[in-house]
Amino acid sequence: MSYHEWGAQDLTGPRAAPAAKVEARPGVVLEDVQSGFVGEILRTEKAGGMHVMVLEDRRGKRRTFPLGFGFHHEGSPVELIPARAQSAAQLRTASGSVRVAGARARTARASRIWVEGKHDAELVEKVWGDDLRVEGIVVEPLHGVDDLAAAVRDFAPSAGRRLGILVDHLLPGTKEARIAAGAMTVAGAAGNVLIVGHPYVDVWQAVKPRALGLDAWPVIPRGEDWKTGILSRLGWPHSTQADAANGWKRILNGVSTYADLEPTLLGRVEEVIDFLTAPGAGA
Repeated sequence: MSYHEWGAQDLTGPRAAPAAKVEARPGVVLEDVQSGFVGEILRTEKAGGMHVMVLEDRRGKRRTFPLGFGFHHEGSPVELIPARAQSAAQLRTASGSVRVAGARARTARASRIWVEGKHDAELVEKVWGDDLRVEGIVVEPLHGVDDLAAAVRDFAPSAGRRLGILVDHLLPGTKEARIAAGAMTVAGAAGNVLIVGHPYVDVWQAVKPRALGLDAWPVIPRGEDWKTGILSRLGWPHSTQADAANGWKRILNGVSTYADLEPTLLGRVEEVIDFLTAPGAGA
């Protein structure tokens, strides 16, 4: 007996109330009763004449399930049904949040998000730009973090003037980790500055390979310029700065939504946004 047959019998029998119907929309978190798999809906599609949905768990693992019975939502049994067509006001932003109809950009807060470079800023803008404009948060590239402590000191952080900083390759024992620790000793940083990072050498690697039709990112030996090595192994032009810029454009064009990014970056950016928009974090 399949879990769908089990669900229909168990949930609609004489001793059980009918399962609530829930539209299968991106962002809805479900538990598959049979396997225990828990994930949020990334998308729905038709396959073999039936509606199916793709769930992704918190580790980025994905599984496909047919719509119907056999799922729990917020602890209760439900029946997943195809979603009705959404109006423009109900569409989600690239970050997965619900788009606010008619929302205007908020006057910029004093608080800021700092990222290492132009590519980081463009990626954050593409996925979270709509949300950041609603919240009034500006993203600024640092063009490197070697003088991070001095930059934080000049910014003069305070309770109403916070900084969220995203650093590449922020791992224990690295140069980046030592720089971040030094920046947090600046007056006013404690409680008003949050430094987070991802483990990748460059933000390019935070884009999931499958978004570019790859099985995995090429491995570049230590000592070789990482971006040049990546472009070369992908068979793309790689001799000049213009080649690197064009390579990044191709990578960025492969990103449509948060689902095209690694969870290790998603979680850190969301953490920074929450930090900067918390009560008392600035007008």
